[in-house]
Parts: sequence; C-alpha cells; structure tokens
Amino acid sequence: MSLFKARDWWSTILGEKEEFDQGCLCVADVDNSGSGQDKVIVGSYKGYLRIFNPHPVKPGDEVQPEDLLLEVQLREPILQVEVGKFVSGTEGLHLAVLHCRKLCVYAVSGTQGNVEHGNQYQIKLMYEHNLQRTACNMTYGPFGGVKGRDLICIQSMDGMLMLFEQESYAFGRFLPGFLLPGPLAYSSRTDSFITVSSCQQVESYKYQVLACATDADERHDTEQRKLSSGKRLVVDWVLNIGEQALDICVASFNQGVSSVFVLGERNFFCLKDNGQIRFMKKLDYSPSCFIPYCSVREGTINTLIANHNKILNVYQDVTLKWATQIPCIPVSVKVANFQDLKGVIVTLSDDGHLQCSYLGTDPSLFQAPKVDSREINYEEMNAEMKELQKIIREATKTQDILPESEKQRDVTVTAEVSPDLDEESGISNRDFTFSEGTQRSVLCILICHRNDKSFHVNSVFINLMQAIDSEVKAGAVPSVTVKITIRSRVTAQKPSLAVCVQAPLAVTCDQFVFNDLEPDSSETVVLSVFLKENCSPPELEGTCIVSYNIPTELNPEGIPRVSQCNFSLPLKLVCIPAQPSKAASHKITIDTNKPPISFITIFPDFVDPSEGDQANALGFQFLAGSKTTLLASKTSQRYRIQSDQLEDLWLVTKELIHRLKEHFRKQNCKDFACTFSGSIPLQEYFELIDRHFELRLNAEKYQEMLSERAVQFRAIERRLLTRFKDKTPAPLQHLDTLLEGTFREVIALADAAEENQANIFQAFAKLKSATHLLIMLISLWQKLNTDQIAILEATFLPLAEDTQELGWEETVDAAVSYLLRTCLSKSSKEQALTLSSQLSMPKDTSRLKKNITLFCDRLAKGGRLSLSTDSATQQAAVMPGGCATIPESDLEERTIIPGSTAVFPSHGQTTKQKSKPGGVVCRLIKGTSVQLCII
Repeated sequence: MSLFKARDWWSTILGEKEEFDQGCLCVADVDNSGSGQDKVIVGSYKGYLRIFNPHPVKPGDEVQPEDLLLEVQLREPILQVEVGKFVSGTEGLHLAVLHCRKLCVYAVSGTQGNVEHGNQYQIKLMYEHNLQRTACNMTYGPFGGVKGRDLICIQSMDGMLMLFEQESYAFGRFLPGFLLPGPLAYSSRTDSFITVSSCQQVESYKYQVLACATDADERHDTEQRKLSSGKRLVVDWVLNIGEQALDICVASFNQGVSSVFVLGERNFFCLKDNGQIRFMKKLDYSPSCFIPYCSVREGTINTLIANHNKILNVYQDVTLKWATQIPCIPVSVKVANFQDLKGVIVTLSDDGHLQCSYLGTDPSLFQAPKVDSREINYEEMNAEMKELQKIIREATKTQDILPESEKQRDVTVTAEVSPDLDEESGISNRDFTFSEGTQRSVLCILICHRNDKSFHVNSVFINLMQAIDSEVKAGAVPSVTVKITIRSRVTAQKPSLAVCVQAPLAVTCDQFVFNDLEPDSSETVVLSVFLKENCSPPELEGTCIVSYNIPTELNPEGIPRVSQCNFSLPLKLVCIPAQPSKAASHKITIDTNKPPISFITIFPDFVDPSEGDQANALGFQFLAGSKTTLLASKTSQRYRIQSDQLEDLWLVTKELIHRLKEHFRKQNCKDFACTFSGSIPLQEYFELIDRHFELRLNAEKYQEMLSERAVQFRAIERRLLTRFKDKTPAPLQHLDTLLEGTFREVIALADAAEENQANIFQAFAKLKSATHLLIMLISLWQKLNTDQIAILEATFLPLAEDTQELGWEETVDAAVSYLLRTCLSKSSKEQALTLSSQLSMPKDTSRLKKNITLFCDRLAKGGRLSLSTDSATQQAAVMPGGCATIPESDLEERTIIPGSTAVFPSHGQTTKQKSKPGGVVCRLIKGTSVQLCII
C-alpha cells in the first residue's frame, strides 16, 4: 500500500446512475443531537436525500445498514443542501434543500428505538418557498447583523438575488451586467455577498446596498422600470482574476483574519475583506473542488484542493504540505468530526462515490534482509569494464540504427502505379493479382464522403472513383490507379495506412484502417489520384505511410512502428498530347553528349505511332496550364523545351532528362550526361516572385480591412442594442442601414480574401515549379553533385506550405544570405557577419532578388556549395584562372549574371528588419558538417 494514499475510513456507493455536483454535499449535526458528531447529508439530481452517520469498518467489510439514517425521494432534483438556523423562534439547526423552482426547509428528528433495528429518523417540512425564477445556487448567514438566526439568499439563472427572512420573502435584486451565474458566498464580517461574474471579476455587494437598491420584484425585461426611480445597485469592490472561478469560500478560524478564498481554473486566490490579494498560488493541474480549514500554526489557514488527477493536495497558505491519492475525482470535499476522530475528509464524486478518509500512514511489516558484505574486487571490475567498452566500440562502428535481425522490416508497404489512365467511368478494368489468403471477391464502394475520407478495411478494399470534386476546367479530368500492398512477417496490431500526394493533386481516399494483421499475411487497397485544383502540380510524387504496433512480452499493447514507400505518378495525369507550337515566350536548351533519341522511343505514350521515327517535335497541353513543346535537333545533340509560361517547362524538362537517363541506362551507357549552357531565366523567375509577394501583401490588406469593418460592425450593433433596450423608443437615425451596409462590406471583403487565398495557393504552386526548374538548370550549369543539389533544394524550397506568419520570401532570403556569408563568401569579413534568428515579412522583394543574383554570380565565378568549415575558409583558392575578387561596391552597384538580363541598381546599405518568431538557425561546428535548418 502506498504511503501517499488516503486511508479509507468509511465509504459507500450512492444509488445507480445518479448524478451529483458541488452543492450536493453538506456536513453538520443536522439532528441536533448535541454530541458534536457530524452527519453527512447528500442530495442527488434524481431527488434522493440521504443522511449518513458513518462508523469505522474493518478493511474488506461492507457498510452497515444502520449507517444510513434517512433516505427519502423528493419530487424534484436537489441542487444544494445546507444546514443552519432557518426557522424563527428556535436556534436549532434545520436542513434547507434547494430545488430548481422551490426552496424547502426541513426539521430532522430521531426517535429512539426499543428493538434491534435502532433509532428511527424522519424529516418534517417546516416551510417552503415557490420560486418565480430558476435557481442556480444559494448561501446563508446572519444578513444585516441579525443574531440567533440565518437568512437565505438564492441566485437565479438570470442574475437575480432573492433574499428570504426565514418564512417570509424579503426582496430581490438583479446583479448589474449579468450574463452567467457564478459561485456565491456571504461574508459576515463585512455583511456582503461575494460572487464571480462572467467578466472573470470577483465582485462584492453590501447587504445594505442590496436592501436599499431599486426593487426588482417585476420582471427583468422592464429594466427595473427606470434607474432613476431608486438607488442604483453599486458594487463594493471588484478584482479581476482573469479566469472563471469554480468555488468561493469565506473563512475565519481561531479569531484570525477573515479571508475570501477563490478557486480558479488555474490559480488559487486568497483575498482580504476589501478585495486586496493576500496571496495567490498558480496550480499546475486542473482543480475540481476545495475547502479551507483551520491550521495548527497561528496566522495561517490550511486548504484542501482536489484535482482531476485523483490527487488531494494540502496547502498551508501557498506551501504544499501533503499530497495524497484518492480513488475518484471529487466534486465536493468537506472536513467533519466523527466519534473520537476529528478532521475526517469527506469527498463526493459526480457518480456517487462517497468516502470518508484520513491522512495517515500504516506501519510497514516488511523488513529488508541483511546483505552479505563482501570486499570489492577491482581487478574483476576493470576486466568487466574493458569488455563492455569493447562491445560499445563494436556497436558504434556500424551506421545501422536497427540490429542485423531487424534489417528486414516487419511490415513492408509497396505501391504500384498503373501504366494506363482510368477509364471515364473511374473504374479500372485491369486484373490485379492478389496475394495468397486474400479473398477473391472484391467489394467496390463507389460512394465517397467528401469530408470524411477514412474507411475501415476488413479484407480488400478498392476505391476507384472518378475525379468528381476536381476544380479543373478542362472537361473530364483523368485519374490513375495506385495499388498499395501491405505485407506483414509478424503480428501487427492496429495497422493504418495514410496516402499523401502534394496539392493540387488529390486522392479518392487517403486513410485506411485495417484489422490486426497475422504473420505472413497481406492487405491490398486500390485508390485513384487526380488533379483537383486548377493549377499544375510542382511534383508528381506520393508517399504511403503505414503505422502499426508490434507486441512484445514486456509490452503487450505493442511498440509503435512506421513503414513507408514513395511512388511516382505519370506525366499524362496532368497533361495530354497536343500539336507542337512553333512560337513561345520561354525557351531553354538542354545539351547532351549523345545523339538525339527519337521521341517514339522515349515518349511512346505521347507520340502517334503513325509518325514513325521522324517525329522530332512533341506537344504537351497541361490541363491547368499552357501548351509546352519539346523539340529535338536534327543536326546537334540538343533538346529545346518552350512554353508561354515558365513554370510549365519544369515537368516536361524533368521527364525528358529522366527518360533519357533510363534509356541509356538500359543500354549500359554510363557516360551519358546533360548540361545547360544558356542563360538562367532570372528575370522571368523574379516576375513569379513579385506576383506571389503581391498576393501576400493583398492578404495582409484584406485582413486589416476585415478587422476594421468587424470593429465597426460590433460598434453599430452595440448602438442598436442600446436603442432597442431603451424603454422610450428613439429614432434609429439610419443605424440599421449602416449596419446592413457594413455587413455587406464584411461579406464582400471575406469573399475577396478567400479568392486571394486561392490565388496565393496557385501562385505558390507556380513559384515552386519555377524554383524546381531553376535548381535543375543551376545543377546542370555547374555540374553539381547530389549533396550540392540537396543544399540548393533546402535553400530554395524550405517550406511545404506558405503562410502569412512564415512565408517563402523571408525564408529563402535568410537561407541564401547564410550561403553567401559562409561557403560563398569572398573574405573572412563576410564570414564574421551574423544573421538574425527571427524572420519577418519584408517590405519588398528587392533584397531577395539581389541576393539570388549575387548567389548565381558567385557560383559562376567558381563558388562551391558546401556546409563544411573547410570550404568556407578555402573559398579564395577555388576561384578559377586567378580571377581577382570583385569589389563589394561595384557588385552592389550593378550585378549581372552572364547570359542573363537580370540587373539590379543599388539600394544603399541593407537595413535591419523587424523580426517575428521563426528564422534560420545555421551554426557551423569546427571540423564537422551541419545541415541548414529552416525553423
């Protein structure tokens, strides 16, 4: 048994499927026995009222029936129970029960029994009040300084305080600015009521102010007739705590200072009578209930705070003195005295678990056996240490993360892309060969939920659908089928498959959930990929990710594992064959070291076989773009790609180089190479950057205008509500017309912002395609290796998605600036410059375009892309032909890339920009290589 666990003194379960809340528990000597022993009174939302007299039981024994003194079912739900001097003419304790529309006061009495059944208890209704408003909670006390009796104050759901002088109704007052009811408490020291409003403020109202304020016996919608017809209800003091309160309690023990305790959602406050904070405690858990009680130390107060982690914490002011575990989450906690045991903790959960416990310890009967002492043999320890170090050195030699036994994956996933497009119906008639053990019957489900694309798969699930949700305005949008097979060597629990393709591509179903896979079993799913948005994709690739759990002896729930694979989509998914075009705005030429290959050989799916080997021109019509033409030279070893849009050159150029490499690889030709010697199209590339940046600026403008119109709309609404609430009608002065016009402006701005966001998405897709093309041309121009191309991609393609908080322009600018000051720097002075660790959206793109131009210029003069420290320090020796370094001032004044038309004038010294969170964290460690990380 744990030391930090509450000792169970007495406990029981109340009823079946009953609900309880904070006010349903009360502890007092309700039957006026005079013995000083408390009884536990519990009321439920089902209307059951129970009174218990707990007695200690032995561990394992059940609760005795005589512990339940009384159980009666009332007709209405019980919201709160309290015990006080509620009947005139006597100072005995009576029980007040609050229902939704009724307040009842009972007398509890017991008759001594003459047989073994014990005493008999009963309740007698003394009086009741029918409420005109739905009640929320209540409090009681000697309001106004009366002696020998307690008055009751009930708070309604609409913010009215109803005060009862025992058998008679006194008056009712509405709280100003009321929205939602909060906890309510009474302070006898200041004769005031304390509550927490919906504005997250602790408010105190004097009883005398309530009594003298305007009468609120009439309905609230009449606005209490007129504020000028009586005294206005004014708050005594206000304290903003910044969160909603769970409970309020006013406590004063041992003639100490009276304090107001407020339990918030994340903080615990102790206030003075005037509203000043005595102390506060920030809680690192979510509290559920609390109660303050007296402390053994003078000037301090102990507090019990229960939380949703089933932990009961004991605080002395702000110091945690004890923490104990309880079996349930309490909604109410009290401290009671039973028989000779004082300070018993009574807790009640929302499902009726009533427990009386104490904070103590039980003696441990276990004694640790004596350990035989022996001398330490240092020679054996050194030999064992050397053996372990040898094992560690051997294990660190290999670079494999998994051991040899786990090199073969437990679960493998493979993706097979169909060589042909789907038919117009969207259903492929190809015959797929399924693995053994898989059922031959295939269930084809042709209804696709547009929002929920997750399906549960039992055996084989095929989802081949036509692209009905596509926004492409090119008639029937083609789709291609992807067959994904999952094979398991071991038992795989909870396997799930996620299929990801880059927008604007989409899949008919992207998530699948399977039953547990048995050893040597497999599952197969089939889906379709199509072009959804009205723009060309920058990449024709996808990823399949399978997550599953592998159970072990120590962990039956399973260890999470992930397996994935990539697949490539065909070019004909986004374009169709077309007639070649002779004229185009953008042209690039790729040089090879081999004679041109006939297009019927490398593009059999786009060339008409009737043309034969004479086809040297090929046209591609993109579904969401322009026409691209591919030309092969008859006299030289060159290929020309031309189009009216720069971004449409990327996919055709990539496909051409890929198919040429595959063709010569099949012929065992290892010296095939492609080069690029033309001009880098920086000027056209910068136009795409400017277009994308302009749309980002428009998005900021729309956001600011929407914020202004929203503020204006709310201001007009407040003015209108004030006019409508006024008892004497006043002219609207065209406020309704202004409200309607503002509403239409808000809707128009929202539509424009949404359209601008769609344009940003298309512009970013075009920019990514052009960036891919730029990276390929630079790599062919400078003959970069794989590592250098990876640096280029990390520099110019750092973001998968473009947002206003972290955009492409500032991220690429920081990455390019880092390369210019490290591996592409001309002197140690540039290497010493530091970059800001935060990014912000620039005012324009001039700095970015200048840095990209300078980047290409330094590559042209022999710069090497490397993130190691050696390349940065030896950069001067890399410049070919003994070329002298260009002065910085000349380079800033006029920077020209050979063969390019990009020229930028000087803009003076670069100013330091204001920063937002996010940026480039790039740090070089001496003697090692580090990766460029964009955060």
